[in-house]
Amino acid sequence: MTTKEHDASVYEQVQESSEFQDLKRRFRRWTFPMTVAFLAWYLLYVVLSGWARGFMAIEVLGHINVGLILGLLQFVSTFLIAWAYSRHAERKLDPIADKLRHEVEEKSK
Repeated sequence: MTTKEHDASVYEQVQESSEFQDLKRRFRRWTFPMTVAFLAWYLLYVVLSGWARGFMAIEVLGHINVGLILGLLQFVSTFLIAWAYSRHAERKLDPIADKLRHEVEEKSK
């Protein structure tokens, strides 16, 4: 068996392991719903901007209107999602990924 074939078999073994499947499941369980929620939130903003101009033009404080507030909240939500994912990855994904990486490194020696 060549080194390349050995490396491939190690990665295939890891990919088939229950720990790797758990890692993928944890990643997807958080990422897919959050992506759908963010895209829905963004689509709502775009739809309101195009078809609810009167609502978006309502002034809330001085010249600051609903559209501006919702637009700024898009940035806030993006940073909050990035922060939340970072925490999720640190707590739920990184320990498993680190363990798998060490196993691959040991098998590749």
